[in-house]
Amino acid sequence: MVLPTFIPPVGPSPGTSHKPTVNLWEAEFGDGYSQPTPKGINHIRRAVSLAWNALTYDQMRAIVDFFESRGGCEPFYFQPYGEPVARKWTCKDWTSTADSGVWKVTAELVQSFSTVV
Repeated sequence: MVLPTFIPPVGPSPGTSHKPTVNLWEAEFGDGYSQPTPKGINHIRRAVSLAWNALTYDQMRAIVDFFESRGGCEPFYFQPYGEPVARKWTCKDWTSTADSGVWKVTAELVQSFSTVV
């Protein structure tokens, strides 16, 4: 299966935030001493928050339709601003809102380590 690449009709608005989650085993020995160890080989999972603040209805539909077609579980490629390469992501949390005919979309992408190629 070939993974699609997410190419939004317009780039995200300024303010993309990157927030990794680091997953560790940590043994506490007392007196402030602890020993952390990574949980697996992919123990750092990237997450990005994206927002498109001024969209037409058609632009909003293109973005939302892409996320809906993935169903929150199928990975896709995307290269967020500030990342050196495209990575695999999933998106199960997005919102679209309208204000006086101008649409806004926000989305939370989480790095995917699935074996789907």
